[in-house]
Amino acid sequence: MTVLVACLGLFWSAFLAATLLPGASEIVLVALLAEGVGEPWLLVLVAGVGNTLGSVVNWVCGRFLLHYADRRWFPVPPRHLDRATRFFNRYGAWMLLLAWWPLGGDALTVIAGVLRVPLLRFTVLVAIGKFARYAVVAGATLAWPGL
Repeated sequence: MTVLVACLGLFWSAFLAATLLPGASEIVLVALLAEGVGEPWLLVLVAGVGNTLGSVVNWVCGRFLLHYADRRWFPVPPRHLDRATRFFNRYGAWMLLLAWWPLGGDALTVIAGVLRVPLLRFTVLVAIGKFARYAVVAGATLAWPGL
């Protein structure tokens, strides 16, 4: 497998894992590191960029979701939207550092779009968390005995 093909696969795995679709890009990263495909810094960079861009897609979806809140088919009852808004407003945009979290991280990125968190602030905070997660996964993988 060439480094280019590995990076493309990792990018799309990370991108899709950040959207509301299920995915496990960490497994792809660990497999590539274990096989010695590419430099670890490059793989972390590719995974981080892909995952961050996937979260931006969630932000865009959230940003335009509220436009349809008055429609009958809108999937979120107003009380749930109000509760999520209060929760996010209570803890602030800093919660986006936890967008990497498997349980609820994707929802945070959608809510940030609904609440119109500025895209630059959103992207910086999400990227910090995402890159840190991939760096920790890569470091733990490379430190594992026998790899």
